[in-house]
Amino acid sequence: MKKQLGTILSGSLIEGFLMRICAQEQFEKIKTGKFVSIVGQDYTFFSLITDLRLEVSNPDILLFPPSENESLLVNALKKRDIYATAQLKPMLMVDMKNRVMPVKTIPPHFAHVYDVDESEVALIFGDENHPEKKFFNVGTPLDMQTPVCLNLDRLTERSNGIFGKTGTGKTFITRLVLAGLIKTEKAVNLIFDMHSEYGLQARQEQANKGLSFVKGLKTLFPDKVVIFSLDPESTRRRGSMPDVVIDIPLQSIHVEDIMSLGSELNLHSTAMEAAYLIAARYKENWLVELLAHGEDIKEFASTIGAHPESIGALYRKLKRIERFPFFSFIKTKHSVIDQMMEYIDRGKHVVVEFGNHTSTFCYLLIANIITRRIHQEYMAKTEKFLGSQNIADEPKKLMITIEEAHKFLNPQAAHQTIFGTIAREMRKYYVSLLVVDQRPSGIDAEILSQIGTKIVAQLSDEKDIQGVLTGINNAQQLRGILSSLDSKKQVLLLGHAVAMPVVIETRTYDEKFYRDMGDGVAVKKLDEIINEIF
Repeated sequence: MKKQLGTILSGSLIEGFLMRICAQEQFEKIKTGKFVSIVGQDYTFFSLITDLRLEVSNPDILLFPPSENESLLVNALKKRDIYATAQLKPMLMVDMKNRVMPVKTIPPHFAHVYDVDESEVALIFGDENHPEKKFFNVGTPLDMQTPVCLNLDRLTERSNGIFGKTGTGKTFITRLVLAGLIKTEKAVNLIFDMHSEYGLQARQEQANKGLSFVKGLKTLFPDKVVIFSLDPESTRRRGSMPDVVIDIPLQSIHVEDIMSLGSELNLHSTAMEAAYLIAARYKENWLVELLAHGEDIKEFASTIGAHPESIGALYRKLKRIERFPFFSFIKTKHSVIDQMMEYIDRGKHVVVEFGNHTSTFCYLLIANIITRRIHQEYMAKTEKFLGSQNIADEPKKLMITIEEAHKFLNPQAAHQTIFGTIAREMRKYYVSLLVVDQRPSGIDAEILSQIGTKIVAQLSDEKDIQGVLTGINNAQQLRGILSSLDSKKQVLLLGHAVAMPVVIETRTYDEKFYRDMGDGVAVKKLDEIINEIF
């Protein structure tokens, strides 16, 4: 039998409902973000608790509060004079035939409010045992052990975001979601792994347990994930061999890739104009020619009709590219990006490891080069499919994961980078983004409004809270929930892939999770590797 939490006293469709909490209920066990149901005559209203308040029937009671020894008086007051209320925001309603629909009416006075049960959670958020394998368990509601699932079909229809301040577990949540996509094969993933945390084992800190190691996606899915490494020595030191060592010819760097790094390089607009002049003359060899003429800048500038100081500034800023060992002056017939596309076409998931090359400049440049080329390939594939209308020509859904997303999608860069283009296209070319960031306020508001599903861990900055709620209904009620999240393992799910916003404790990334993802062979292999290393 379901447990009654309280009774509806008043409220409105816009502002939500006021619930009086049952006198026998321990107030401290009821928390903001809790998932509850209001049972009306024809509908059940599924709601979130957004605020809690202590009330008294007569303000004079507060003038002479009872002492801690006057328990009899306290119990007498609890029966009618002192009580607590909760503010509930209805998110959706279900009729007698279990049809889920938006909230368009209100429950009657004194409607009873209950804890939700397992069958109701499955009705709203789906069952991970669904035959289409489109639901993936990501956690449980507060004070419950019932799975809350993401609808992966809907998740892959739009770009998505995972947000939270440093230390809230964004990487683990991201790895969790990516594992679900890989297991169910709902989309192919391209992951720009800035700190080498997704492919192989990574470390985590646990309270009172010190350091421990967790399994990466390559270990969980050895036949489905390939590692492209910019730093193969780093990959080998961590117990594995890269599937492909990245080597990129300078001819693959376009002016647009550099233009999107204008703020990172502190390049003046005249320097960018000079880059276009060089490219107009030397085409794809523009950067090779620029780096080759470092000693005779004046003569080179006069050749292309640019100001020497602009050329000099451009040369000084881009000279650092020569220090990266994965850039070469020789263009090969079969590029590493061609290899990447071959793997993606076969349904293989690609992790691009940066190893010790963790500078923001390197990350932004490599991600721009690869993504721009792959997006061009997907545009061509989509146009071919639209022309042939042959299902065999339909491209596989591709989700690109980027960290430090505000560097790619800030108001200045969002209209210049390929990532801003992808975010605005709403997947019409079968490509979407999974953005991971600790500063959502730094992302362009238009881009934030296009993000379909948001998984939000604790945020403390008011601008970040306001930014992450851009384009969200009921933003004011959700603001209070966001500010009260725990610093670990609690997130607010909202958007396209969930039926209603809900606070969950995230699924534990542990041995049980590894077994759920596969047959346990990969787990055994990684344990052997870690034992050999340590």
